[in-house]
Amino acid sequence: MTEAELRTEICRVGKSLFDRGYVHATAGNISARLADGFLITPTDACLGFLEPEALAKVALDGTQISGQRASKTLVLHRSIYAAEPEAMSVIHTHSTHLVGTSLTSAWTQDELLPPITPYFVMKVGHVPLIPYHRPGDPRVGQLVAQAVAKHGAAGRKIRAVMLDRLGPNVWHSSPAAAMATLEELEETAKLWMLASPKPVPLSEEAIAELREHFGASW
Repeated sequence: MTEAELRTEICRVGKSLFDRGYVHATAGNISARLADGFLITPTDACLGFLEPEALAKVALDGTQISGQRASKTLVLHRSIYAAEPEAMSVIHTHSTHLVGTSLTSAWTQDELLPPITPYFVMKVGHVPLIPYHRPGDPRVGQLVAQAVAKHGAAGRKIRAVMLDRLGPNVWHSSPAAAMATLEELEETAKLWMLASPKPVPLSEEAIAELREHFGASW
C-alpha cells in the first residue's frame, strides 16, 4: 500500500469506527507504519471527519515532518511498533464496553477478559490490563512494551492491551485488520458485561483445540 493509499485507508477506517459508535467526539487515534516513519491522526481530531492530507507524518525518531500536530499518544504508538515488529497499524479508542469492563468487572488485576468465546481466543488473545496513568503519559509505553515482551517470552503473541479507565490499543498488519481485532474485543467485553452470572472460561482442552486447528495464540 502506498503512502497515499494508506492515508485514504486510515480515513476510511476512522469514519467506519465513528459511524458505528466505536469512537466519539475527538477520542481515539489511528497510526500506521511507513518505511521512513509513521502516519498518525492529529491531536484532538474526530476520527469521523479525517482528511488524508491533514494526517501527521513523523520520522522514525518521532520528529514531525508534515500535516497537523500529531496525537499526544504518538509515544505509545511508537513503543508498540518498537516492541512488535509485525505491527503495521495501531488503533486506540475509548470503546464503551471495554472502558466499562475496566471500571467494574475486569477479570483479574492483570488481565481484562477471560477466554469466553472461541473467536476472542483466535482473533484477539490475551489482553493485559495496564494500570491507570494520565492520557499521554510516556510511562505507559514502557508498560505496554513490557507486556508485549512478557507474553512473547511465554510464546504468546498479543494484539491488544487495555489502558485502565481509558481504552484499548490494538495492532495488526493493516488499519482494517486492526479494526477487526478491535471489533471482536469490544463485542467480547459487551458479552462479559451483560452476562449474569458471568460465564466460565473455555476449558484448557477447548483452547488447546483452537491452538491446534487455528493457530490461536493463548
